[in-house]
Amino acid sequence: MFKYLREDIKAIFERDPAARSSWEILTCYPGVHALMFHRLLAGPCWRLGLRWLARWFSTIARWMTGIEIHPGATIGRRVFIDHGMGVVIGETAEIGDDCTLYHGVTLGGTSWNKGKRHPTLGKGVVVGAGAKILGPILVGDGARIGSNAVVVREVPPETTAVGIPARILTKDGEEKKKVEQKVEQSAEQDASTEKKDFSAYAVSRDMNDPIVLALHQLFDHVAKTEERLTAVTERLRGQGIDCGEACKTEEPLDAASLDKMLE
Repeated sequence: MFKYLREDIKAIFERDPAARSSWEILTCYPGVHALMFHRLLAGPCWRLGLRWLARWFSTIARWMTGIEIHPGATIGRRVFIDHGMGVVIGETAEIGDDCTLYHGVTLGGTSWNKGKRHPTLGKGVVVGAGAKILGPILVGDGARIGSNAVVVREVPPETTAVGIPARILTKDGEEKKKVEQKVEQSAEQDASTEKKDFSAYAVSRDMNDPIVLALHQLFDHVAKTEERLTAVTERLRGQGIDCGEACKTEEPLDAASLDKMLE
């Protein structure tokens, strides 16, 4: 137990710049208290078949910390529950080593049937504040779940999921945008690449939303189509051909302004 506790304290120092001392972490961090209750009291009682006593210990921990961990949940080493208020971890949930959960996170079930009904988090997963991961799905190693996302399908390793329902963003290191825009990589992006093993609240500056990328491509396509149509109609008019409705000039699409709205 003391070995786990030392690992937890070291992990908090690495992931929380507000941590100042081991004594402060031991006395003021509700995530540490909730995990201690789970590992020392609720979890062992549950495995011994003392189900009511296990639930009672977990209820006491919830009153004290605002974090509800079902005694049947499986939690790995160096797990950090930051702030913690409102975190709910279901009975068959499994959390791998080195995961980070922020306040308001729910690892919930979507079925009333017995058996595996809660999610499994791989190693090094970061779950942002208010995110909901529902059902017996797998979140791969190193994945990041954005704040307030609702995840109802599996998330591949080393990817980021955002939105309601959550969408999978492009992986780190892939082309940022597949449209004709002049984008330069900033120093901040280089710094985030150096330390991409952890991202606070599962948010980074280089997340590529597939919906946004699709809209960028659509705007560019429409603008280029308008340019070609204008060139064709002008050439036809130059040869004295009446194009009818096609020759009417309308306000062109301002693709640049629309692109800026999506940034």
